[in-house]
Amino acid sequence: MSIEVAPKPHTHGLGEVPPKTKSQLLRSFDPEEFPALNGREEDWRYTPVKRLAGLDDTGTAPAAKAAEYAVRSLPAGVTAEAVGKDDQRLGSILTPFDRPSAVAWAKTEKALLVAVAPESAVAEPVWIDVTGGGLDGATWAHTYIEVGRHADVTIIVRHTGQARLGDNVEVSVGDGAHLRLVVLAEWDRESTHVEHQKARLGTDAKLDHIAVTLGGDLVRQYLSVDYAGRGGSVDAYGLYFADTGQHLEQRQLVDHSVPDCRSNVNYRGALQGDTARTVWVGDILIQDAATGTDTYEINRNLVLSDGARAVSVPNLEIETGEIAGAGHASTTGRFDEEHLFYLQSRGIPEAEARRLVVKGFFNEIVAKVPDEALREELTELVVARLDQGPDAGAAR
Repeated sequence: MSIEVAPKPHTHGLGEVPPKTKSQLLRSFDPEEFPALNGREEDWRYTPVKRLAGLDDTGTAPAAKAAEYAVRSLPAGVTAEAVGKDDQRLGSILTPFDRPSAVAWAKTEKALLVAVAPESAVAEPVWIDVTGGGLDGATWAHTYIEVGRHADVTIIVRHTGQARLGDNVEVSVGDGAHLRLVVLAEWDRESTHVEHQKARLGTDAKLDHIAVTLGGDLVRQYLSVDYAGRGGSVDAYGLYFADTGQHLEQRQLVDHSVPDCRSNVNYRGALQGDTARTVWVGDILIQDAATGTDTYEINRNLVLSDGARAVSVPNLEIETGEIAGAGHASTTGRFDEEHLFYLQSRGIPEAEARRLVVKGFFNEIVAKVPDEALREELTELVVARLDQGPDAGAAR
C-alpha cells in the first residue's frame, strides 16, 4: 500500500548561521533545506561524495529494485510488520541532520517495524536479513525498532548482496530495557550504503551496539544516541576491515543531555591495500544539564600496507564540570614487526603469526558479539580477508 505524507514541519536549526557545536546542527525532514554536497563540508570532507551513487539526490528518477527485508523468526514477544509513513512513531526519534538521511526519509513510503513487548525476555536472537536489490539505481528504506519497558532482546541485522542503499533506523529502548543490536555490513564489493541510526534510551535503559563493516565500495554509517531519562547506558563497539579501493566510514554522536548517564565507544579497524581508506569520527556532547555523566571513547587502527590511510578524529564537547569522567584516545599504527618476529622465533610460520596478531587486535570487539556462531564466523571472515591479501575486496 502506498501512503503519501507531506514532509513533517519539524525543523530546527540556525538558518544561515554556522553551527558552533554538534547540538546546533540543522535538523530537518526536508532534503531541500540541506545544500547539495560538494565534499568541502566539515562532516563530508573525508567522504568521496562522487561515489554516493545518487543517495543524496532529490530527483524524481525511478528508484531501483528495493532491498528486501526478511525477519527469519519471531520468538514469543516479538512482532514485525510493514507500516506506513502515517505511523506516528516514525520520525519521533530521528530527525535527519544531513542531506542523504533527509532524502532517505522523503523517498520512503513504508517502514519495517520490529516491536518487542514490555517485560519480554527473548532467549533467541532476532535476525533481520537485508538483501540488496542490485546496482541499477538508488533505493531507500526505513526501520523502526521498539523495545518495550524492561524487555531484554538481541537483534542482528545483516546486509548482503549488491545495493545502492540509503536508509534510516530508529531505535527506542524503553525504561529498564536491554537491547543488544548487531549491525553487519557484508555487502558485495560494488555496493554503496549510507545509513543513519538513531537510538533513544529511557530511564535505566541499556544499549549494546556492535557495528561490523567488511563489504561494500563506500559504506558510511552514522550512529547517534540520546537519553530520555537518568541511568541510561550505551556501549558502542565497532570492527571494520578495508582493502584496496574500499572507503569505510564510521561516525558516532552521543548526546548527553540528562544527568547520570554513561557511554563507552570502542572501535577498531584494519586496512590493507594502497587505496584502502577508513574514517572514524566520534563525537561526545555533554550538555550543561548532564551532570554525573561518565563517558569514554577510543579508536585504534592497524595499517597493514603502504598507502592505506586511516582518519581518526575523537571529539569531546563538555558544557558542565560536574561529571564523573570523560576522556578519549586514538591510535593508528603499522603492523608490529616485533610481535611478528617474537612469534616466528618460537617456530610459528609468518602467515600464521600475522593471523594471530590481527585476530588478537580484533578479539576484544569480536568477543562482544552475543552469538557464538556469529563470533566464529566473523573471526573466519577476518582471517580470510587477511589471507587473500590487499586485492581481496576488488576480487569479490
